[in-house]
Amino acid sequence: MSNYLQSFIDYLSLEKNYSKNTVLAYKKDIADFSNFISEEFDNMSLSEVHYVQIRRWIVDLSSHELTNLSINRKVASLKAFYLFLLKTKTIKINPLSKHQTLKTEKKIQTPFSQKEMFQILDQMETFNDEEFETLRNKLIFQLFYFTGMRRSELINLQVRNINFGNKTLKVLGKRNKERLIPIIPELQKSLLKYIELRKVYLNGFQVDELLISKKYVKISETFVYNIIKSYLYTVTEKLKKSPHVLRHTFATHLLDNGADLNAVKDLLGHSSLASTQVYTHNSLQALKNVYAKNHPRNK
Repeated sequence: MSNYLQSFIDYLSLEKNYSKNTVLAYKKDIADFSNFISEEFDNMSLSEVHYVQIRRWIVDLSSHELTNLSINRKVASLKAFYLFLLKTKTIKINPLSKHQTLKTEKKIQTPFSQKEMFQILDQMETFNDEEFETLRNKLIFQLFYFTGMRRSELINLQVRNINFGNKTLKVLGKRNKERLIPIIPELQKSLLKYIELRKVYLNGFQVDELLISKKYVKISETFVYNIIKSYLYTVTEKLKKSPHVLRHTFATHLLDNGADLNAVKDLLGHSSLASTQVYTHNSLQALKNVYAKNHPRNK
């Protein structure tokens, strides 16, 4: 690995405080580009690259049937790298300064309906809440739909992050940004019951994370995905059944019921409204339907 790349990786890890997985993704993208440049242009240094070489790389990626979305992500890693080199005065001109992002189709994920969510929640009322694993799995679903948190935030949620006094829980989001999310009564009831069973289940064993596996360690991303998928299979035929779509559903249902966009942004932990506005599409459609049915001049 070149000194340039190592310095950039250190910058992402130590100064930007990016997660390990994010840093690894940047590292792989730039390492792949470096190998391509070295092979195609006689060991050219990364600091000597011009846009013509980057363009050749993009064409090569496309020839291997990568989607424009995937290519854009890789180019974004490269752009961050060259901005770093510009900032550290390693280069004088950014070779990507005039690059235009490749066009991609905007995929709008379809959220689950309120009816589908209520069906699952009603089913849960029949579950045996005295069984630790049953209650834990129920709580996983409720945390997603009642708080809109990310999968990584749920997995790393700790018992000490829950404040029953002011009815909030604290999550650690992207770039280690903390935020507080309100706890509604239905969720509080499940949390209190689960924590009580959790103490008995652990039998003195100490684990910081709230949600634990049979082996007394925090649950995995795959485990969470499978739990959510199993619940959603019972009420919907939609192909996409993931925690992220459940987060999308949380936001859409809040907006459908009159929530302020800025408030939803804060609940989701987005840094800008642009990220939250993607959830307004379905809410807008619902608004159009109400308008069409109720405006006196549309009858």
